[in-house]
Amino acid sequence: MLEAAGVAVFALTGALVAVRKGMDPFGFILLATVTGVGGGTLRDLVLGRAVFWVQAPSDVMLCTAVALSAWALAYWRPGSLDGWAAKRLLIWADAAGLALFAVVGTQKALVAGVPILSAIALGAITASFGGILRDILAGDRPLVLWSRDFYVTAAATGAGVTALLSSLGLDTIVVMLGGLAAGFGLRAGSILFGWSFPSLPGAGSA
Repeated sequence: MLEAAGVAVFALTGALVAVRKGMDPFGFILLATVTGVGGGTLRDLVLGRAVFWVQAPSDVMLCTAVALSAWALAYWRPGSLDGWAAKRLLIWADAAGLALFAVVGTQKALVAGVPILSAIALGAITASFGGILRDILAGDRPLVLWSRDFYVTAAATGAGVTALLSSLGLDTIVVMLGGLAAGFGLRAGSILFGWSFPSLPGAGSA
């Protein structure tokens, strides 16, 4: 269920970018699907296991449903998914997807028996890769490169907390909630309050 929620949320971010780019319905589906399953695809390939959406096409169907719903809303109510409000929705939906996939990716890696540090890295990759693909395909600068804001750091934090709580033998729901709170909380703080690492000396100078 948690992975399906992450797929849907990230698919929505892909659809929102497709609105801004004025794509046709197939463009919506492509961008939503690549965003929704991209991170999990890379994770499964690295783990040497069957790619999750190939085994369960319901994830692609979910991405398609989200994409077509967004396209229909944008078509019948022009401007409803564009402008400042849509940009804010994109940022917050991306933050939610980031946290969800950081937890899911880490848990799947731990179940596969990889070392904890590798599981954390795979959690961060699962959380980040779909959004990177979305922005590259749309011709945008990836969110991860926008500024010094915590992005991959937030994903790694969520993954790290997930791995730590799991190693303590806590209930699955506690592990999930802890990982989600850590990843989303750090990303939210970065969005709302500008939390970030200090600038490198001379960074941004000509």
